[in-house]
Amino acid sequence: MEIYVAENAGFCFGVKRAVKMAFDAAESYQGEVHSLGPLIHNPQVVDRLAEKGVQKVERLNQIEGGVVILRSHGVSSPQVVQDAEAQGLHIIDATCPFVTNAQRYAKQLVDEGYQVVMVGDRNHPESQSVLGHAGGEILVTEDFDEIKQMLNRFTRKRLGIISQTTQTYGKFSEIVVKCLQICEEVKIFNTICYATEDRQTEAQSLSETVEVMVVVGGKNSANTTHLADICREKGVRVYHVETAQEIDRHWFEGVQKTGVTAGASTPDWIIQEVISYLKTV
Repeated sequence: MEIYVAENAGFCFGVKRAVKMAFDAAESYQGEVHSLGPLIHNPQVVDRLAEKGVQKVERLNQIEGGVVILRSHGVSSPQVVQDAEAQGLHIIDATCPFVTNAQRYAKQLVDEGYQVVMVGDRNHPESQSVLGHAGGEILVTEDFDEIKQMLNRFTRKRLGIISQTTQTYGKFSEIVVKCLQICEEVKIFNTICYATEDRQTEAQSLSETVEVMVVVGGKNSANTTHLADICREKGVRVYHVETAQEIDRHWFEGVQKTGVTAGASTPDWIIQEVISYLKTV
């Protein structure tokens, strides 16, 4: 069986930066190092960080002192940072710069008086972070009907649109085009991460040349889930796994060509384990 691996599979800039900051903190600060929420959406990396002494907590009041690392998805509001400072904690901000941009643009649109929509998953921690930093009402949705219902409350339809950084370009473009048809004024900031675009484009292209796609990454990772969805849209058989241990060799009976891609929070060592296993099938 031939195995084709997407060139840009695995860690993006923001995740690589956050993970390095966390491991460096574990080495530099012996003892009390905490991550406020999982640093990234990959449980295997979170477990490795815990082995090095970086403990995940969900609330600041679970930390008595030491170092707190702000997760790559950002915190729920600026107040969290103020509370950490008030506790005397040493803060390491590992928020992805692309998430920081989305926070900034969301606040700018709110301040300029636009009704603001973020195309994304309202329950995702990144979306919650953007909401908390914007200082105003923002609708987070992937459903155009919800946007229309919101706009019906306003006489003048001035709409600002941003995106969750891991959103697919197809969905973002679809929403933007539909909004342009019903709004008097639309201001758009493309806040999709360029690494997300690269991975999506490669996954789409690879899916057209293979019989099976293996997508590697956390089951709670939005960008990994989107990669799997993009591959399925091409009609190829798709398996989303977190580790090589989840792979069933029967999936590949009679298969000549298999593609492999991975989400932006998937470390190289997990990708290599998957590839090594596939070579034995």
